[in-house]
Amino acid sequence: MTPDPISADLKTVLRRLKLSRLLDTLPERLALARQQKMPHQDLLLLVLTDEVTRRDGLAATLRAQRAGLDPAAQLDQWDATAKVTFDRALLNELASLRFLDTHHHVAIVGPVGVGKTFLAHALGHVACRRGYSVLALRTDRMLKTLKHARLTQSHETELRKLLAIDLLLLDDLGLDAMDAQESRDAYELFLERDRTGSMVVTSSRGPDEWLATFADPVRAQSAIDRFTSRAYDLVIEGESYRARLKPTVKPAAPPRKGAVAHG
Repeated sequence: MTPDPISADLKTVLRRLKLSRLLDTLPERLALARQQKMPHQDLLLLVLTDEVTRRDGLAATLRAQRAGLDPAAQLDQWDATAKVTFDRALLNELASLRFLDTHHHVAIVGPVGVGKTFLAHALGHVACRRGYSVLALRTDRMLKTLKHARLTQSHETELRKLLAIDLLLLDDLGLDAMDAQESRDAYELFLERDRTGSMVVTSSRGPDEWLATFADPVRAQSAIDRFTSRAYDLVIEGESYRARLKPTVKPAAPPRKGAVAHG
């Protein structure tokens, strides 16, 4: 039996320091260090870098879970054969997150089912990995939450939560007509986040059609103008992407010749 290269004393110390996950890769790193005659400080740097990478990955995963992001919506999981068209260079620029640094916004517009929410959540995942706080919400549910918060005297608290997030993702803006209170809440959100935080908004209607969904045209015009003047427009056209996300079952392999069927 091969002796354990990690002593019991070292394991105890690593656990005391809350570094016990290093034990998952430490034997490999020790073997690599011996093979390459690695200096002690280089080995230490390599091992600690493993731990930093692990913790960063875990933190990003937790941020994505708190954000309500679809775990499957990742840029590297996008089906490049999908029959949709959009500005790929613009998507690459958005994935750099420079728009977040400058507090600009993104409008992802296109017909139902072409992958707007997928790409919005994918940008959210990139932001989570870079350490930004993210929150993904359906617009109608967000407005209902704010409306209910007025009844429980917690409206300011709920609004501050939406303003404190680095990147707010609003799905399906302009899908339904808003009443007076919802229009006011939407106006306040757009106004307060202007130049202080970024939003990614998905909609099956263009910004020029959002005005009709507000109850107050004057406030609506102000809110929409503020947003669109600082927003990148990612327009998607083509066939539905959702069919590609549908789970399928692979057909069972035919029985081998001479095999006995059980049933």
